[in-house]
Amino acid sequence: MNRTTELFKNEHYLQNHLHLFVNRATEDFHVPFHSHEFIEYCYVAQGKGYHHIENETFSVHKGMLYVIPVGVSHVFRPSTPDSASEPLIVYNCLFDTRMIGRLSPILLDRPVQEHLETLGSNEKINSSSYFKVFDRDGSAESIMQRLYREMSVPGVGSATMLLSLVGQLVITVYRLKYGEADKRMVDATDFTSVIQYIEQHLSEPITLSDLAHMSRWSNRHLQRLFAKHSGQSFGSYLQNARIHKSCELLRESSHKVSVIAGLVGYRDIDSFNAVFKKIVGQSPSEYRSLQRG
Repeated sequence: MNRTTELFKNEHYLQNHLHLFVNRATEDFHVPFHSHEFIEYCYVAQGKGYHHIENETFSVHKGMLYVIPVGVSHVFRPSTPDSASEPLIVYNCLFDTRMIGRLSPILLDRPVQEHLETLGSNEKINSSSYFKVFDRDGSAESIMQRLYREMSVPGVGSATMLLSLVGQLVITVYRLKYGEADKRMVDATDFTSVIQYIEQHLSEPITLSDLAHMSRWSNRHLQRLFAKHSGQSFGSYLQNARIHKSCELLRESSHKVSVIAGLVGYRDIDSFNAVFKKIVGQSPSEYRSLQRG
């Protein structure tokens, strides 16, 4: 199907010194089918509709992220002309090849650098030059939202923050696209989220099944990851994490030992004392006295 294609030029959109533009747009039927001189990351934040790219048409919904290289023609369309009732809202992050040079000190991994250079090369268009990923955990959406806020209301250090966020976006999308080719990288990233969850919920009961449900891994696979990344079983890691946190509280707070035990997930003070002495070699009271001595 032949259609008129308008060229969106750098100087119209990338007028700041970073040559970067981020917006949150409600799509309509007025924006023309277009190509552009810059790279574009498009995140579908709300609603449903269609994305016309070259000679293909894709149904879109929340969580889809498209990467449009230099020279590729596309346009979004809502599923209905009534944008008030069913808006199709898309975050757009635009930057040109000058941004690639600025990101070089951040993007230290050569495969990621080569990936970004390919997007800006403006070589002959083929079916693999653009692609989409699905943001299953909301990480890409979070970066887009932060980019939009930082661009809309700049403050001290905004240039540095924006560069950092663009780098994070590129890496996050690269991982979403090529993660299956390097499962170890994905496991390491997601396992970090598991560890962060444990650290933030030490006062609550935490079971391996809870973590499996949260991470969508099996209990068995999680046990393997704990052994690989920490050298401990899940139970041993959790126990040590609780005692480590209790040591911090004994040093830096005036809470009673019984209160600290509760704050790190022990409901029985005798059990806490026994585990603490086994790991630290002293009772909690002895440890506090020695640290403050």
